[in-house]
Amino acid sequence: MLEIEQTPSIPVVSKVPTVILRMNASFGSPEQFDKPSIAAVVSFMKWPLISSYRASGHTQSLKLEMIYSLVKPVSRKMDEGILRKTFLDFYTSLGKRKPDQIIIFRDAVSKSEFNQVLNIELDQGSPDNVSPGTIIDNKICHPRNNDFYLCAHTGMTGTTRQTHYHVLLD
Repeated sequence: MLEIEQTPSIPVVSKVPTVILRMNASFGSPEQFDKPSIAAVVSFMKWPLISSYRASGHTQSLKLEMIYSLVKPVSRKMDEGILRKTFLDFYTSLGKRKPDQIIIFRDAVSKSEFNQVLNIELDQGSPDNVSPGTIIDNKICHPRNNDFYLCAHTGMTGTTRQTHYHVLLD
């Protein structure tokens, strides 16, 4: 454990649950023309501890700087992308709490590739809000009380927050 972790005082990061990601893709030296690119993501696992982290990665096409499988849906409810395990670890280590903020450090991108990062990598994280009418009434609800979460309407701007309902009399 690092000394700074004894009394968390990192501005912005120590105050609210934060996922910090460092992403990179490397593809070897120019003479290694037949080697695949390697995409990797390193992230904190146990906020606010910054010395506890996980790394995950995969191979992808030759000489490819963009990371294409940060999110990789295999069905409507399942994803096998690099970020899935990262966010799941964070969620479980905080007692089933989602991060309030996500900070991404993207390494080894030249200025000419900025638009590609924005259009390819950033686009993999859906900018859409939860669909109106979405209801959660199991797993994250109280085991005995009658409660549920409902996203009743479309969010016009920003992130839609669901409402937590408690049924007092049924």
